[in-house]
Amino acid sequence: MPRRLTGFFAHGRLTSIPVRPVVRRELLEHLTQTLFEADRGYTEREVNDAFRTVHDDTSALRRYCVESGLLVRERDGSSYRRVTAVTV
Repeated sequence: MPRRLTGFFAHGRLTSIPVRPVVRRELLEHLTQTLFEADRGYTEREVNDAFRTVHDDTSALRRYCVESGLLVRERDGSSYRRVTAVTV
C-alpha cells in the first residue's frame, strides 16, 4: 500500500474516503488492483462484497471507480470489469 494512504486505514479497514482527487485516485487504484482480477467480470453484488471488506459505503467506492475509469460497467449493469493499465 502506498505510504500516503496508510493514514486512511485502521485495522485493515478504510476509515474515510479521501476528499482530495489525487489521493482518492491513488486509493481507488490500490483497491481495484488488490480486490479485483484483471481478466474477469464481476456482478454488482461481487463488487459490493469486495469493497465491503474495506469500507461500508460500497456504492460510493463503486461509483468513484467507474467515474475514474478503473472499473467499467456494462450498459445494462450486469457486470463490472477492472481496467488494465495500458503502457505507451
